[in-house]
Amino acid sequence: MKTILYSRMQTAVLLLLRLVIGYHFLYEGIDKLLSPNWSSAPFLLQSNWIFSDFFNYLASSPSTLVVINILNIWGQIFIGISLIVGLYSSIAALFGAVLIFSYYIAIPPFVESYTFIDKNLFELFGFLIITIFPTSNLIGLDFLLEKYRNLKNAKQK
Repeated sequence: MKTILYSRMQTAVLLLLRLVIGYHFLYEGIDKLLSPNWSSAPFLLQSNWIFSDFFNYLASSPSTLVVINILNIWGQIFIGISLIVGLYSSIAALFGAVLIFSYYIAIPPFVESYTFIDKNLFELFGFLIITIFPTSNLIGLDFLLEKYRNLKNAKQK
């Protein structure tokens, strides 16, 4: 594993970004899980860009919609937990970026206004920053796992 050198301020800001986005995703996933009537169908049916036929198709197929709902809920929960505890957070952030990008292309802000920027785009870039500048190898379960692997490998030699 390569050594990552960040200043204390950089580490703190990156860690806070990871925790805030992790909390947001965990909260959103649990909120959906605890809402008995939640479905992604209304969101998918609002799609208003070049992929709207695809998103409408996903909403119109009951079996596909069940899978989409499960992936959305549990994806948000697992991504959130992973970011908060710092376990495989770069991978989780990459999956989070893909999920947020799918939200963005389903209903992009520029279709109904002159702006390209919305909350999804901000969170997408937050996920990309977490992916590129990992902190879980410094503060998180990834750090502890690496220490354990190093101790285990040292004992085997």
